[in-house]
This record gives sequence, structure tokens and C-alpha cells, in this order.
Amino acid sequence: MHASPLTVRPFQRHDVTDMLRLMRGLAIFEGYIDKFGVTEADLVEHGLGETPRFGVLIAELCGRTVGIAVHYVIPWTYDLKPTLVLKELFVEETARSSGAGAALIAALKRYAARIGAPRINWTVLASNDAAKRFYRREGGSHDAIWEPWTMPVEDVPGGCEG
Repeated sequence: MHASPLTVRPFQRHDVTDMLRLMRGLAIFEGYIDKFGVTEADLVEHGLGETPRFGVLIAELCGRTVGIAVHYVIPWTYDLKPTLVLKELFVEETARSSGAGAALIAALKRYAARIGAPRINWTVLASNDAAKRFYRREGGSHDAIWEPWTMPVEDVPGGCEG
């Protein structure tokens, strides 16, 4: 029996260059590359340091890194259980029909179950119908109750100035 050409595993220091390449690919795809500021040093410091701020699953196809699932955990919410948040899921275009995305989602589900998280939350670019179809096939659904909102934080004065 030979090994599958598709594997998923947690990222390690030697993955940082490929991870940054894929994150930049997502930034180009979603149209924010001009604001993209992540460096390899940032990934090492914040993802592989003593207290990582995020985790990453790496999808490899025949030994080549083709996909990432960047995630973090909200330690507890209304039900006193953690929520796993999928921040970025990206599979390079040449590997989109390889099963890498589904394998990343399956690995995320296993991780969520292992940490006791009853749910995985994420956002989808409104115009990305292909992603919406993919997530539905994987068991996801649009949250009809909650809407995503955002608020820029600009020079907010601090203290009790009067």
C-alpha cells in the first residue's frame, strides 16, 4: 500500500515561505494585495512562537504545498465552549480539484472536535460563489441570523481628555 499523494498536517518552520506565497495568492484573489503586510518573520513570531496567535494546516499534493487553512480559537463563548474560526482557506488554482480543500476542512473538523469546539465559523467573500458551493458541499451553511460588520479604528483619543 502506498501513501496518498495528498496530505494535511500542521505547519512548521520550513513551511513559512510556502505559507506566505499562498497567503499572498489569497490577497491577490480577494483584491487586497496592496494592503497585505505579513512577512515571514511575522508568521514565525505569531504562528510558531511560545504562545501562537493562530494555527495553520498545510495541504501537500505529491510533496508540494498547495493549500492552507489559517485558524484561531475563541476560547469560550455563550455556551462556555470554544469556537474555531477559519480565517483563511486557500488552495492554489492548479490544485483546486485535487481534494485539498475538502481535506483541509476535514482536518479542521477533527481539530475542532479534539478541542471541544461545537462549531467552526468563517466569512466568505460575497462575490465568491464557487467558495459558497464548496462550503455547502462540506456541510457549511450561510448564517441567516448574523451579518458580518466591520469598524475601522482610527486615531481614537485615549484617557479622560476634556
